[in-house]
Amino acid sequence: MQTTSRYRATARMVAAVGVVSLVAACSGNGGANGGGDAAGYPDQNITIVVPFSAGGPTDTVTRMIAEPMAAKLGGKVVVQNVEGAGGTVGAGDVARADPDGYTVLMHHIGMSTAPALYKSLGYEPLEDFETVGLVTEVPMTIVARKDFAPTTLQDLVTHVKANASKVTLANAGIGAASHLCGLLFQSTTGVKLQEVPYQGTGPALTDLVGGQVDFMCDQTTNTSGQIAAGKVKAYAVTTPERVKSLPDLPTTAEAGLPQLQVSVWHGLYVPADTPQEIVQKLSEALKVALADQGVIDQMAKLGTAPVPADDATPQAHRAKLEEQLGTWGKIIADSGVKVS
Repeated sequence: MQTTSRYRATARMVAAVGVVSLVAACSGNGGANGGGDAAGYPDQNITIVVPFSAGGPTDTVTRMIAEPMAAKLGGKVVVQNVEGAGGTVGAGDVARADPDGYTVLMHHIGMSTAPALYKSLGYEPLEDFETVGLVTEVPMTIVARKDFAPTTLQDLVTHVKANASKVTLANAGIGAASHLCGLLFQSTTGVKLQEVPYQGTGPALTDLVGGQVDFMCDQTTNTSGQIAAGKVKAYAVTTPERVKSLPDLPTTAEAGLPQLQVSVWHGLYVPADTPQEIVQKLSEALKVALADQGVIDQMAKLGTAPVPADDATPQAHRAKLEEQLGTWGKIIADSGVKVS
């Protein structure tokens, strides 16, 4: 493909900016000539772009790791939210940023699904980015309004097959993790349901709690509180093992639907052509952050955990991205979903 031109794209980086660490900045030229200089990196603020709204799961995970990463790097890290088009606006901005290590992207599973979902994406995940390392894999939960008739996952499958034209499946919008999990549910069960897309998880969960929609699949970072409070009915968690914060919730395999396994993995990216020495510095800082006990404890409360150190590497991250591009490309193509 033709490589996108590189320039620092800041015009749309306008929301929820926060300096999360004010660790002593590096000495040197104050950042004026820092672009691409691995030896002096970092000598200016590093911006981690979150391509979703402030307060969402990806934003929350980013802010958890930003401070310990900054401490390791010896500089300042700023988290900046750039919303739009299922994460593709912020990702596109980073793809076109200077490849100097000062603009970093935190993205989730959507990096691997966007090429199949969007007709005109404007970037290629494998060509326009360098992978830095995986961060965490957030489990998904299948939840319903608390007065929904099915009591188990198998009951749910039976019910939706018998009432496909009546059952409503909510999601946080096309391309959102909840949408992807919903597609996998339909693919696995062989049933086409009425999907109800919302502008974000918040309103979708609000309507689920209020009984306006029947069920949805979303991340533990969003649903754990509602499950614990008894505001929704929970059927299963979509990972091979149970989640420590939800010990009574069976896995989909235990509940009779082993093919339904999905997690929302997160990773850090920088623009292609970023010097490998800088990529390595960011990867090492990420490993330090993921070993931080405060980060571990915060993630545990949300039903997730840092990836093992071996996965917080550019190589492991790239392998995951390649595998997921193939997996989701087929699922999305079979569904016929496309975003203009």
